[in-house]
Amino acid sequence: MSEPATEKEVLLYSYYRDGEIHGSGLLYKLLRWWKDPNAQTMLSEHLADETRHAWLWTQLIKELGATPVEIDDGYQTRLGERVGVVRNLIDLLALTVVVEQRALRRYTEHLRRRDVPERTREVLRKVTKDEGWHVDWIRQEGRRLAEEAGTPERFDAALERFRRVDHEVFTELEEKERSWLEA
Repeated sequence: MSEPATEKEVLLYSYYRDGEIHGSGLLYKLLRWWKDPNAQTMLSEHLADETRHAWLWTQLIKELGATPVEIDDGYQTRLGERVGVVRNLIDLLALTVVVEQRALRRYTEHLRRRDVPERTREVLRKVTKDEGWHVDWIRQEGRRLAEEAGTPERFDAALERFRRVDHEVFTELEEKERSWLEA
């Protein structure tokens, strides 16, 4: 890249990286819980995407001549603090959908900005391409499992509950991001 990275770029990309790493952890947890053979295949591919996304952000940060910043208050950390430990597969799938939808919106909004360097656009396009199928397959499986359990409304109720928490957490993070972008 021709211009050196700003601290703000490295911090933002580190937040993205942190989200992908936490997403990988959530998927690993699902792999250990959910023994359905088809789900195991889909989760393995999904997990491979999440870890690749974390690497893409890491690689971009390295290309900018920096190292990732340790994030101790990222989106998923804050979300986890508010949600607590999720011990039910249907709820865990709903939470995964909410997290993936947030990543998709976040990356799509970033791509719409005018001042985004081309290399960053490349990474955003790559990660965004995967997020759509991640949301779709997890949502379908969550609804299927809720229906099979005789509680078809459970998945949608969990989505709604987690979206409320997501909104609170993301509003706080946007405020924080605005403060360091304007500094």
